[in-house]
Amino acid sequence: MDKEQILAMSALELGQAIRDKKTTSVEATAAMLASISEKDPKYNCYITVFEEAAMAEARAVQDKIDAGELTSPLAGVPVAIKDNMCTKDRPTTCGSKILSNFIPPYSATMVHKLEEAGAVIVGKLNMDEFAMGSTTETSYYGVTKNPWDVTRVPGGSSGGAAAAVAAGEAFYTFGSDTGGSIRQPCSFCGVSGIKPTYGTVSRYGLVAYASSLDQIGPMGRDILDCAAALNIVMGKDPKDQTTTDSVPIDLEEARTFDVKGLRIGIPRDYFGEGIDPDVKARVLAASAALASMGASVEEFRMPIVEYAVPTYYIIACAEACSNLSRYDGIKYGFRAENTEDLMDVYFKSRSEGFGLEVKRRIMLGNFVLSSGYYDAYYKKALQAKALIKKSFDEAFEKYDLILGPAAPTTALRIGESLSDPLKMYLGDIYTVLVNIVGLPAATIPCGQDSMGMPVGLQLIGAHNAEQTIINTAAAYQRATDFHRQKPKNEV
Repeated sequence: MDKEQILAMSALELGQAIRDKKTTSVEATAAMLASISEKDPKYNCYITVFEEAAMAEARAVQDKIDAGELTSPLAGVPVAIKDNMCTKDRPTTCGSKILSNFIPPYSATMVHKLEEAGAVIVGKLNMDEFAMGSTTETSYYGVTKNPWDVTRVPGGSSGGAAAAVAAGEAFYTFGSDTGGSIRQPCSFCGVSGIKPTYGTVSRYGLVAYASSLDQIGPMGRDILDCAAALNIVMGKDPKDQTTTDSVPIDLEEARTFDVKGLRIGIPRDYFGEGIDPDVKARVLAASAALASMGASVEEFRMPIVEYAVPTYYIIACAEACSNLSRYDGIKYGFRAENTEDLMDVYFKSRSEGFGLEVKRRIMLGNFVLSSGYYDAYYKKALQAKALIKKSFDEAFEKYDLILGPAAPTTALRIGESLSDPLKMYLGDIYTVLVNIVGLPAATIPCGQDSMGMPVGLQLIGAHNAEQTIINTAAAYQRATDFHRQKPKNEV
């Protein structure tokens, strides 16, 4: 099988072809590495590529497949992961200067699970520094560009992960989602992604941004690839006490699911001021398509949406300022030169090692936790969190799923929101609620705007309702071809 045939396949199709001996993991890995070498100078999706190690892994994995030792439907398929998940003896930078020389002594639990399933890790993907950003412009390693239009951002913070799938530089990837960092870049890049229920995937080895919000999830060309990838990494982990026993996704059920009788709610508050008319039209067209397939679709009020962004940023920044205090120039990572004493080491290492957006969020976090402001901000944010949970609980008494946009606009031009941080923060309005209360959600493509840029549809479920989300997304993708459309540069 030639390189172009291999690269045209979805992850599940390639896994089947490897099992059927139509190709091998070695051929697939070589094809993907060639694609990365050819395209990545243009898009900057990767921070590190493990060329020699990946080929050695592919040969070892192929031997196990031939011996019948690996049964995962994605065994032998190359994968890439966001550069905030620890990989033993391989760089993990979090897109930051302060970790530019960091080589972890251990791997994340999800990396171990991927390796045990026979996945071949080809590299680490670009991201906003410490996952703080919505555009992948805050990375120390440069901006990742959107394969649909290189003058636009791919979203963030998992922009490298989404752009790599869209550009044909990865069959599937893993990102992390703290406030929409999987779903929003999927929307901007026209690919599919899942943010699972909090605790579904172990965070052991994921470099923390906001520990109560962070969750690892897959991104792929279609929702079934994502579901198969999620099955590999989900489950309880003794190294992460927030993990839960999870029921694997039934892929056959998803392939045959009928949405007839499914109850879908659409919050009117998602379609008010600030949403692009093209985005609104495409999302409502998707809801009409599901209704025509037999689902019951109705609008409802969810006024708590207006508190989403302030609640999220207060909680996230409060946790971030604590998590990032460990980067002090002493234990690991970057250390400033020409320092006079210990305090000077701390001050200069953090001043030179962290970028502007990270410093901004550390300062905001310290402010909302400080004496005199704790009750006014952080305590109120926790109270708002309880109200948000109550709103979702009430909604899921009536509906099986909540449907809406993943972002208020399509991909912004490079530099457009970085110059206006508030605009960047407000772009998270449709995604952050899910993280605040730990719900599962997915984004899938549902069309394009007048400029030909992808629009993403977000499906939100109750706790542990991943199967319902994936069933519905798979039914929609069987009825449409938006997930098969590629950037004009990559057709």
